[in-house]
Amino acid sequence: MCGIIGIVGVNDAAPRLVEGLRRLEYRGYDSAGVATLVNGHIDRRRAEGKLLNLDARLREQPLAGTVGIGHTRWATHGGPTENNAHPHATKRVAVVHNGIIENYQELKDELIEAGCVFESATDTEVIAHLVTLNMDRGMAPAEAAHAAFQRFTGAFALVLVFAGEHDLLIGARHGTPLAVGFGDGEMYLASDAFALAPLTNRICYLEDGDWAEVTRAGAVIHDAGGAVVDRPVKTTAVSGALIGKDGYRHYMLKEIYEQPQVIGDTVNSYINPETSRITMPDLPFDLARASRLTIVACGTAFYAGLVAKYWFETLARLPVEIDIASEFRYREAPMPENGVALFISQSGETLDTLEALRYCKRQGQRILSVVNAPESTIARESDAVLYTMAGPEIGVASTKAFTTQLTTLACLAAQVAHARGAIDDERLMSVARSLREVPARAAEVLAHDERLKDLAAEVSEARDVLYLGRGAMYPLAMEGALKLKEISYIHAEGYAAGELKHGPIALIDDAVPVIVLVPSDNLFEKVVSNVQEVCARSGKVLLIADRKGIDRLSDRVRWSVELPACDPIVAPILYAIPVQLLAYHTAVLKGTDVDQPRNLAKSVTVE
Repeated sequence: MCGIIGIVGVNDAAPRLVEGLRRLEYRGYDSAGVATLVNGHIDRRRAEGKLLNLDARLREQPLAGTVGIGHTRWATHGGPTENNAHPHATKRVAVVHNGIIENYQELKDELIEAGCVFESATDTEVIAHLVTLNMDRGMAPAEAAHAAFQRFTGAFALVLVFAGEHDLLIGARHGTPLAVGFGDGEMYLASDAFALAPLTNRICYLEDGDWAEVTRAGAVIHDAGGAVVDRPVKTTAVSGALIGKDGYRHYMLKEIYEQPQVIGDTVNSYINPETSRITMPDLPFDLARASRLTIVACGTAFYAGLVAKYWFETLARLPVEIDIASEFRYREAPMPENGVALFISQSGETLDTLEALRYCKRQGQRILSVVNAPESTIARESDAVLYTMAGPEIGVASTKAFTTQLTTLACLAAQVAHARGAIDDERLMSVARSLREVPARAAEVLAHDERLKDLAAEVSEARDVLYLGRGAMYPLAMEGALKLKEISYIHAEGYAAGELKHGPIALIDDAVPVIVLVPSDNLFEKVVSNVQEVCARSGKVLLIADRKGIDRLSDRVRWSVELPACDPIVAPILYAIPVQLLAYHTAVLKGTDVDQPRNLAKSVTVE
């Protein structure tokens, strides 16, 4: 994930910008840069690779100025080159940016028509040009920035500095975190308050849609409509472990809210933003010609693999077997000639998964892994690796790692489907467009947080909870039940909705909440009949569906949460978020240790 820091201060900004970026290195990055105001003009230093390269550049070409912005970038739009590194600038505006401007191509075409000349392959550059164009038309910096923010779609956090404005930073947040730091005669902005730990322990967290005018005297915060609002300033203990929560009560909640950004980072790693074509890395084998794909994983990663099984079989028509890693190798399963084995792990160190990988290797399978840790053992021992862009996940219960795994696997399944001739160019582009929309739709889902918090009060009183789904929603039902068990310690089970009459229906009464995940897809009518069966037995149904589904069933269910209508391919990614939030708020009400639930570890490195 990218990192942002901004300073409007009294001492040279560049060294402190670099120090702040150093504290954000844990996020991962492949280029870095800073910009300051020098005698009223914007001056920049950028470098490929690690911060030591930027340090060397600054030693060769020192950068004065007390107002500045800095950025560590993980390449998405455009490669990891110095030219694509942030900050991006015109003569009047410089910007650093996390997230995605989804409509950047439309804006870029408009700006080129207006005479703007682009120097990078990034989506970020449209921000600087659009704000500049607004200023050229007579708007003041704050007015120009706000007008530009209203044009952008997607999830983003950004900070702007303006030529000639030695006492001004402007920051904005939409679906991606941004914090304001209060110092002694100076002020700060950062994507992660951990970056500000050496500078201040007084932090204000912008809410979604907020934008802020920051001067040495303080910060004026506006909501999305431009009205001035108050946001609480909190005093935090100066420690990475605490400040790293960015003002969230728990790491888990922070990581749930990071999903629009990290899903976007993952999407842009595998979908060319210029062409909207899925471009997976070249593999040393042809997955499209594999005789069978064997998927192996544990826990939440196993449920990601189950969703992928639906995608590979329905979309790509590729036969798939899937196993829990701890069981797989003890069956001594016969492996097919020309087979590929796919291993999914957040840490890349899960021992059961690693031993299953080694078994498959001995059986002559080609090995592909999906991991979040580039230097992990599973990554090193694989023939090919697809990286998720979740960044560090501290909470034991996986959230953003799961949705980025799904995002990666959806991209892979679509590309394989096209290579096998199972889908045509038009359908491939449709899937790619749907995936590119997921970050913005994920931000919309997060807007239901308060509603889910209210519903958690009902769920927290239950002894047993059932989750139901069909098709790709069946693994999501199991994942929802797992999340609830992991952190709230309430017994929960996820079932294929069609299995209801084969046993679980005996559990239904007015004390058992039944959570139904049902997008309006080809299985919707089947699930309707299952919901009616539950309601007929006084079951308390929580319906998670789109507007069409809610309109159809609202008179039968106890509660409902509306999700955006979407392509069925991306529905599992979006439907993961409400079950995460429901589990989280239930656990908080139960008073459990959300981030470190009893008996569980983040990475299971023993059998």
